Amino acid sequence: MARPATHVARRIFLIATEESGDRLGASLMKVLRQRLGGAVQFDGVGGLAMAREGLTSLVPIEELSIVGFTAVIKQLPKLLSLIRQTADAVIAASADILVIIDSPDFTHRVARRVRARDPRIPIVDYVSPSVWAWRPGRARAMVRYVDHVLALLPFEPEAYRRLHGPPCSYVGHPLIEQLATLRPDAQERKRRYEDRPALLVLPGSRRSEVRHHLDVFGAALGLLHGEGIAFDLLLPTTAHLEPAVREGVKGWPVQPKIVIGEVDKRAAFRVARAALAKSGTVTLELALSGVPMVTAYRMTELEAFILKRAIKVQSVILANLVLGEEVVPEFLQEACTPQNLARALREIVADTPARQRQLDAFAGIDAIMSTGNQPPSVRAADIVLATMRKSRQGN
Repeated sequence: MARPATHVARRIFLIATEESGDRLGASLMKVLRQRLGGAVQFDGVGGLAMAREGLTSLVPIEELSIVGFTAVIKQLPKLLSLIRQTADAVIAASADILVIIDSPDFTHRVARRVRARDPRIPIVDYVSPSVWAWRPGRARAMVRYVDHVLALLPFEPEAYRRLHGPPCSYVGHPLIEQLATLRPDAQERKRRYEDRPALLVLPGSRRSEVRHHLDVFGAALGLLHGEGIAFDLLLPTTAHLEPAVREGVKGWPVQPKIVIGEVDKRAAFRVARAALAKSGTVTLELALSGVPMVTAYRMTELEAFILKRAIKVQSVILANLVLGEEVVPEFLQEACTPQNLARALREIVADTPARQRQLDAFAGIDAIMSTGNQPPSVRAADIVLATMRKSRQGN
């Protein structure tokens, strides 16, 4: 039955279970409120940023921030219960639209349940799953329960067309709105070329990642130090990981300066000459900052066994994927050794062709990721509203 056309507040249900998704959701909510003249009610799951925009979360997102195959398996009964509870809440709210934000292990299960119970509710997926990297069949399957995908990476819409997935639009990565905090001024740029340069160490943003990377990173930096290469280490982390990081670096031959929080992290990026980083979004931050890097990733043997058979791309480094060329070296699992990392780091600390190749490639990343004059949150909000209007007209 068609819904009556009224001027009551639109009910928009959003689900974000990670801090990064929470920030995306908050920016989207702000623009949606502006577009709708305040005639909107937000329901769903989110964190502190979304709470500041008026969302009362069904559950604390800390209960849902679960990453990795083994972690998901251990928490499966609890996750299934929360998935059912969240889907019930979407239906009970008679939502005008559902926006799922990243975290596909949770959000897509909710979306499938909602679509089965009330096909009238349009569903937008903000942040594409990595269908271009592994499990490409997900793209075609998403047609059944996702009306539009909002992509953060410029190559993703073409991947969805190739894989016969739902409509997908590049709205832009939130990092492109933050370039001023990533680019050095004249004084900071000078620091990059001092005789004793600053090196960034980025072992990860999760406890398990820190545990897997700290020892091998410390050993690699020790080898570099043993060769007589002088450098200062900067290790950005978060407040909740600080105790684990401090404990993990106690035995390092070169002690890092640990910096806490996003502001100090960006300040460290602006003065760094090179970086040793866990692969992930941080590689895109470093590329936008113009910091050459060596990347690595270690995981459990079970996770490595599964991913080796599932991954469909040659590189898992976001910076490489966006640039369309493998300029950033990556060392995964067995290849992630102190010797390999130290050798690659030596190449990018010195003025070498390898270092210059990265710098030349990074110089073109702004044009590749450009969204014109529209911020990502505005582009995303416009598509959410267009999808909602189209659904109401169809009903």
